[in-house]
Amino acid sequence: MATLTTEIASAPREAQSARFARLRRQEQFRYLLLLAPAVVFLIVFYGYPVAAMLTRSFSEPTWGWQNFEPLVQARSTLDVLGVSLPMNAYIRVFGITLQVAVVVTFFTLLLGYPVAYALSSVSASKANLLMILVLIPFWTSILVRSYAWMVLLGQEGIINEALISSGLRTEPMQLLNTRLAVYTGMIHILLPFMILPLYAVMRGIDRNLLRAAGNLGAAPSAVFRRIFLPLSLPGVAAGCLLVFILALGFYITPALLGGQRDVMISMLIQQQISQLNWGFGAALALVLLVMALAIYLLFTRLLGVERVFGSVRA
Repeated sequence: MATLTTEIASAPREAQSARFARLRRQEQFRYLLLLAPAVVFLIVFYGYPVAAMLTRSFSEPTWGWQNFEPLVQARSTLDVLGVSLPMNAYIRVFGITLQVAVVVTFFTLLLGYPVAYALSSVSASKANLLMILVLIPFWTSILVRSYAWMVLLGQEGIINEALISSGLRTEPMQLLNTRLAVYTGMIHILLPFMILPLYAVMRGIDRNLLRAAGNLGAAPSAVFRRIFLPLSLPGVAAGCLLVFILALGFYITPALLGGQRDVMISMLIQQQISQLNWGFGAALALVLLVMALAIYLLFTRLLGVERVFGSVRA
């Protein structure tokens, strides 16, 4: 009798659990239907072209690793801390690419952190107005902005004319087609990509913590160094990761503002493809993709970047 009573009592719970499970499956199915158009679009217009391009790195002209051999063949040596390492022109291009990406990331962080801090410290209405100024560059093409820097940095540009007019220079400086021009143009273009994740994280920091530390006698510098800065590090990691990966594949700005010694990997890929050397161009693209993925996984492993994007979504 007791067993029968228990079965009768548990029957509604089992039916309710089955109903909840059915509703959960229906909800998941609706989410899949919402995601399906975007997934299909990415597979058709992004996944397939990338897969086809990378396949060419092994299949042209024949299947094998021949397209990767120039990347490991020693053509010269490079002295690093007194040790001669095998190196060739392609490895030097990868080195230049990494160097440019690191320098650009550092200076965008140096410039973007104070801007994001100021945006997060003002009222919401003022922050929205200032954010429009940060986002205005997104409304202008990268090509137009690069050409604008060509005008500014040219032999007869505004900067050289101002230096000559002020008497600081008697002849124009070589500003265009230099590494400095590449740094300047890329920092200008990528700066908003650093500010946005920094601002998103800083805006979520509880200001009561800062006020409480100040009321307890902490100096403003100590409050910033020991409370605000550690809490903003997830935004720093996300901004650096985003800017660094974007800088690795930059093409237009280095091509227009850089010189012959400032060749980046994206420019080398374009050169190979324009010469119909699809196999080697695809091999370079594959190496660049693997490099970007390795850097992303390293950031995720060491700094916990997945928590950053979680906090931004929140």
